[in-house]
Amino acid sequence: MPRTPRNTPNPGLPDRQAILDFIATQKTSVGKREIAKAFGLHAQDKIALKSLLKEMMEAGELETGPGRNLHKGASLGGGLPRVTVIRIADIADGVAIGVPDRWDHGTPPPRLRVIEGRKHAAYALGDRLLARIEEQGGGMLAFPMKALAKSDEFVLGILRKEALGWRLVPVDKKVRTDLAINDPGDGQPGDLVLAEPSGRPPRQYGRVVEVLGDPFQPKSFSLIAIHAKGIPHRFDESTLEEAERAARQSLGEREDLRSLPFLTIDPADARDHDDAVWAAPDDEHPGHFRAIVAIADVSFYVRPGTALDRSARSRGNSVYFPDRVVPMLPEVLSAHVCSLVENEDRAVLACHLHIDAEGQLLSWRFTRAVIRCVTNIAYEEAQATMDAGAGEWLRVLQPLWAAWGALAKARAHREPLELELPEKRVVLDEAGRIAGISIREHLAAHRLIEDYMIAANVAAAKALEKKKAGCIFRCHEVPSREKITALRDYLETLGQNLALGQVAKPAIFNRILARAKDGENYQQITEQVLRTQTQAYYSPANVGHFGLSLGSYAHFTSPIRRYADLVVHRSLVAAYRLGDGGLHKEEEKGLTKTADHISMTERRAMEAERDTIDRYVAAYLSAKVGEIVQTRITGVAKFGFFATVEGLGGDGLVPVSTLGDERFVFNEEARVLEGISTGTRYAVGQRMELRLAEANPITGALRFELPDGDGGSANRRGRTGPRGFAPRPGKSRVPPGVRRGRR
Repeated sequence: MPRTPRNTPNPGLPDRQAILDFIATQKTSVGKREIAKAFGLHAQDKIALKSLLKEMMEAGELETGPGRNLHKGASLGGGLPRVTVIRIADIADGVAIGVPDRWDHGTPPPRLRVIEGRKHAAYALGDRLLARIEEQGGGMLAFPMKALAKSDEFVLGILRKEALGWRLVPVDKKVRTDLAINDPGDGQPGDLVLAEPSGRPPRQYGRVVEVLGDPFQPKSFSLIAIHAKGIPHRFDESTLEEAERAARQSLGEREDLRSLPFLTIDPADARDHDDAVWAAPDDEHPGHFRAIVAIADVSFYVRPGTALDRSARSRGNSVYFPDRVVPMLPEVLSAHVCSLVENEDRAVLACHLHIDAEGQLLSWRFTRAVIRCVTNIAYEEAQATMDAGAGEWLRVLQPLWAAWGALAKARAHREPLELELPEKRVVLDEAGRIAGISIREHLAAHRLIEDYMIAANVAAAKALEKKKAGCIFRCHEVPSREKITALRDYLETLGQNLALGQVAKPAIFNRILARAKDGENYQQITEQVLRTQTQAYYSPANVGHFGLSLGSYAHFTSPIRRYADLVVHRSLVAAYRLGDGGLHKEEEKGLTKTADHISMTERRAMEAERDTIDRYVAAYLSAKVGEIVQTRITGVAKFGFFATVEGLGGDGLVPVSTLGDERFVFNEEARVLEGISTGTRYAVGQRMELRLAEANPITGALRFELPDGDGGSANRRGRTGPRGFAPRPGKSRVPPGVRRGRR
């Protein structure tokens, strides 16, 4: 179950789709300067924007003028990017010739000479590769980077029947050309299907290989995200067979902790249990506590260099959707052998902690052990037991709460960033349909588990540092001066001050939030503080964790669902000489690449989960199209403003062209849209009624319009919002390490 902060895109940047939507509204090509101005970006954001535009260009989403100079202006893509997918179309005199996998131009596709590595087996006709493209001597060369698996060849889309035959309309917005279908199989018009292309562009056809059903059914929303983001979701036979063999292993020689009453505290709908806790007063040191955080010993089952390991690394993490989970490990491990289910012997890597009365970690050690959990309890049940002072597990919970009281003191002393950000929970009925969307309640029981997990993560990081062993740290850097300056300017519009001379600490942001706590602007101030934070990432170089106010931090507590934790486990096994499955020297040399890769897969998972929630929200709202809804403006740009439905979420654009006959000017300094004639203003935080014009469950997109179609009167009714800086258009992004319940 997800408990640790997911990584997020740079909070100051628009996402890729927002950039594409903006470019599509422009009559001429635009450059980095125009994009930055439209989204109100600062100097620091412009550097990141350049990098993002470059990535979009290399992915084929954008193309540019001569020399691929980003300043020359970008238009919607259609050329050959520097990195693209190719298909082997010919083999002449032993030389493989590739063509772009997709070619949407009227001219014949370019032929690319494939430069094969010495150690790579010869490519065959039809092979698909991710390749780097270079021009050389009047020709074009393709340097393979990655061979694409068969599952990556499928195209997800909606089946249509027309007069000329069957066609597939891809759900991926980046694919702008339909695919002709010569074999619809059992598919019917309107079905969501997977199709396998054959032939070579532009004469490419496809056959339906799997019918997924009605694209408007909730179960389809996660499938769309899985395929749109390229998330591996099928295990090959060798991986499954290896997992079955690993699951049959005996537990081996281990410290026996089965006499201790370990328990897990998880969400009621948890699909796996990877951490169990136990605590008791330290009889030798009055006021101190002994605690053990026992984590599933995944490194015992998943050994370096195996098919199982390669699969786990490729996935990087499990991905959680309202209706399913795409696990990092096969189910026989993730949901059974590694999951710390009650009344079963389970292998763990145990973190033994000595905690003083102030919550400081005085010592720690790590052992391979066997435990038997007495129960798997839900947060709500644990909290109810402690509130009532009665219940079956009270005697086990009471010492856990007592030791947590000490850990809570240490937390209060270091003052980590405290952001109260509601987390949406999609509630499904037995048929998988949307029953409602609610906000998850945050209990003391949640904070208790968070603090035990943080303590174990700190112990793991410090232990590996002391042993001078390889480690993948969880890094969260201090916000840049540019972002803090933007926050100061925004707060000044609300009558608040923020001195720039002081050293940036989480406590500074906490005081800002405390001052705004009971005011009408609390929500938008919270979001602005959120956007000020940097993006967390994994790295073998430790830079500390700003959000948690910690100097050393690593992820140790969730190896069932995160590869980063598995690497930390392996390093601990090697450093403490705990047996097989330790970190190999060759693996340690590649930690930088591994850290970069799992940072990417974490972002990919976060985007897929977020997009799926958007689709569920859009589906839930689709029954309200045409109705007036209460909204709040979340972002303002030159081309319009974005709004979200109060208490529910989802983001939709209100284009400036729909605001009536009055001309509106975007004030870049104040970041508001203001009418020249009436002075009508649109600013972030402004609450107003809008008509829901569109809710598309397939894309998750919403579109709003003014209730009466008149720019003036509707706007004047909503002029109570703050006159200040608007965050960049788009959704709020939770910075890793600060969202409650996520570390």
